[in-house]
Amino acid sequence: MIKFIAAALWIVAVTIGAVFYSFQAAANKPPATEEQKALLGGLDYVKTDVISVPLLKGDRVHGYFLARLVYTVEPKQVAKMSVPPESLIVDQVYSYLYGNPQIDFTQYDKLDLDAFRNSVRDSINERVGEKMVHEVLVEQIDFLTPDDIRDNAVRQRRTAAAEAAKAPAPAEEASASAH
Repeated sequence: MIKFIAAALWIVAVTIGAVFYSFQAAANKPPATEEQKALLGGLDYVKTDVISVPLLKGDRVHGYFLARLVYTVEPKQVAKMSVPPESLIVDQVYSYLYGNPQIDFTQYDKLDLDAFRNSVRDSINERVGEKMVHEVLVEQIDFLTPDDIRDNAVRQRRTAAAEAAKAPAPAEEASASAH
């Protein structure tokens, strides 16, 4: 019994010593430089939902531009805004795509991603009047033609029909369980 009490006291003493040491080490840590603050924190990374922009030429839809973006923002400036920053991003993506009708998304090698990202970032910052968005990153970017969408819809219907044909009908299940 004495060994058990001695072991418990030893565990308590070691735990208190470790907690005390960790608080002392944290208090003596030098303050972070401005560069460290910029790299390690201070900015929030916000991911948008998929942005889908129909591209119209004449009276026809030629395809859909799909993008998922990530942007870095100052949390203090975002807190002051009455409009969600996601709405500004989506608006600027639409404005960029409709303001640059010469962009041909069927040729990915001619798409200037740097110009796209910088234009979205700069136009938002100009609109807000401050440097709120520091960087716009592209997580996903796609262009789907109406044929791509139609083919995908047909493929999904065929898959669903094949799965439905494999599954037993509810009446068959009831009769099989009754026997």
